[in-house]
Amino acid sequence: MYAWIWRHLPGAWPAKTGIALALAAVLAAVLWWGVFPWLEPKVQLDHGVVDGTPTPTSTSPAKPG
Repeated sequence: MYAWIWRHLPGAWPAKTGIALALAAVLAAVLWWGVFPWLEPKVQLDHGVVDGTPTPTSTSPAKPG
């Protein structure tokens, strides 16, 4: 697939390299500011669950003894 993209980019290899880097930066920005914020509430990998009861994130653990 990368070879197909490379063949279809215009210009010599320096221009192709610049265009490919710009496309990668645009893709990263779309993912960072668009897809990941939309997806985060649906996935919630940072919320701990034990026995089906969500743990509150603002409490501190009890001190022994």
